[in-house]
Amino acid sequence: MLHKFGFSQYESKVYETLAATVQPLDASMIVKHSGVPKAKIYEVISRMVDKGMVLESISEKKKLYTALPLLLVIEKLTSEFQSDIKELERQKIQKEIVDDRVWSLKADTSIEAQIRQMLLDAGDSIRFSSWKDDFQLYLPILEEKERAGVRVEALAVGEIQSSLKSLVIMEPSREHVSLERFRLLIVDDAEVLFAGVEEEAWQAIKTRAQPFVRFFTDYFHHDILLSKITTKYKDIMLNDKEIMTQLMQLRY
Repeated sequence: MLHKFGFSQYESKVYETLAATVQPLDASMIVKHSGVPKAKIYEVISRMVDKGMVLESISEKKKLYTALPLLLVIEKLTSEFQSDIKELERQKIQKEIVDDRVWSLKADTSIEAQIRQMLLDAGDSIRFSSWKDDFQLYLPILEEKERAGVRVEALAVGEIQSSLKSLVIMEPSREHVSLERFRLLIVDDAEVLFAGVEEEAWQAIKTRAQPFVRFFTDYFHHDILLSKITTKYKDIMLNDKEIMTQLMQLRY
């Protein structure tokens, strides 16, 4: 059994021999009963003493040895195993490397599949914004995630009927000159995907790089706040041509 815990065959034999006798033994007696070669015995005993598995004493100028009681061995090995597990976990955290590369995606079907997978993998928070027809594709997942305890914040361009608690609707005006189709997804404050249309084809970037994650998180909050302001104060703002002219230039 000790062999399974990383002890050598000779070390295991020395412990077994000492544990099987009540009286302490000297090296020659251990050799006799364990079968460990005489040339190796002192080296093996020394290792077992260093590991705390064997106790040594000097009696009449002769070194005697006895085994650590089995119950204490079990306690010792259990404690060391748990300590090794904790150290392994710390090492894993320390050596975990964040992939901060920026990946590009093309083809609408690939982008949709990637968004769906990111939503399904979300464990803490989701921030998602898109036009309403795209939004409808992911609405069941968003609602299910919210019911599961994930914090969901969303913005839809166009009217959406949903049970989401934090859903902002932005109704575009005819005056908008820079309103473009887009999809923005931020998951667990750790990963972002942004997609837009270029030359009538969807293209996207996906990254875990924190500067990009923070930038697009601010971008998302900008859209949310701007949508709330324009909805609440639309009548007032319509009477200010300068503000409305600049406002309609924004992409949202």
